[in-house]
Amino acid sequence: MNFDELEIKQEIKKALKEIGFEEMFPIQENAIPPMMEGKNVVGQAKTGTGKTAAFGVPMLNTLDPDSGNVEGFVLAPTRELAQQITDDINNYGRYTKIWATPIYGGVSISGQFSELRKKPTIVVGTPGRIMDHMRRGTLELRNVKTVVLDEADRMFDMGFFEDIEWIMSQLPRRKQVSLWSATIDERTQRLSARFMPDAVTVNMSRDEIGLTTITQYYMVLAAHEREDALHRIIEYFDIERGIVFCRTKYMVDRLSSSLRRTGFSAEPLHGDFTQARRQQMLEGFRNGDYELLIATELAARGLDIEDVPFIINYDIPDDPHMYFHRVGRTARAGKEGTAITFVMPDQEFELERIKAITQTEIEKFALPPSFLF
Repeated sequence: MNFDELEIKQEIKKALKEIGFEEMFPIQENAIPPMMEGKNVVGQAKTGTGKTAAFGVPMLNTLDPDSGNVEGFVLAPTRELAQQITDDINNYGRYTKIWATPIYGGVSISGQFSELRKKPTIVVGTPGRIMDHMRRGTLELRNVKTVVLDEADRMFDMGFFEDIEWIMSQLPRRKQVSLWSATIDERTQRLSARFMPDAVTVNMSRDEIGLTTITQYYMVLAAHEREDALHRIIEYFDIERGIVFCRTKYMVDRLSSSLRRTGFSAEPLHGDFTQARRQQMLEGFRNGDYELLIATELAARGLDIEDVPFIINYDIPDDPHMYFHRVGRTARAGKEGTAITFVMPDQEFELERIKAITQTEIEKFALPPSFLF
């Protein structure tokens, strides 16, 4: 199905065509029709499958830009994701009078007061800062018609479950709600049962959720072997663009410094950086200023970085679900990618847990002899 076949405003069709959106991805084809009918939707799909258009296009088609009210409301787990959703929605709606503004912590709240006084039709934000504005009376949500909870499982993992319940309880009873999550667990079911009991479930095929567009490898290595193996992996695959995930900020800093000393183009990203610094690092990576982003799990969710062909898990994640979100940085929007995970001998149980959840082949990999010496 093509976007042109949808009964949506011509202004939205024009923008989507300019962006290059023609044939829908599966999540869009399955979710947009019920959302256009005003139904609540629970969608299960990984990041990069086209979720933002799946909820953004129906939202733009429904809302009234002349009302002077916030009618569309999106909750997201991170600042970066909130900003990316805002940018995407404003792109889709570039020829309409509807516009979205982001609301998140880590930046001046006074600038947000100013943006909200301009009466955006859509607000996209993180739970903490949204609650702050609601309690101050600077964000009025009593006229909201459409609500989106994006990456709900991640928001729950970050401890926002009660905050989301409180925010949802303050919204009008008559509204359309869509909830999007890579995994549907007890918390997701509890929230949807309370606020959207009649929801249509859009559960993408196991193949899509199972990361089949990603070639997945693992290497069993002792701790002291990993850095040398990383150098050789970069050279063997001729990696010009990739993200390397580490468990700790210390390891991110140490590894990025070591890579730079040995001639690799690498920069660190973790939670100790200011928001401005993080944005600067992300822009540099997007623009190709350096080849490798060495990151903590901060970057595993919510960062919409296109075209990352390689993901390397320098440390296997503690939580097997986090593996899914790390490697989901590659193979975005139907593209293919490669993920390589370093596993220490005492961590093979963690690898088995990951295999059980993803239900896809993770192949053992060894470098050819010519790359070992």
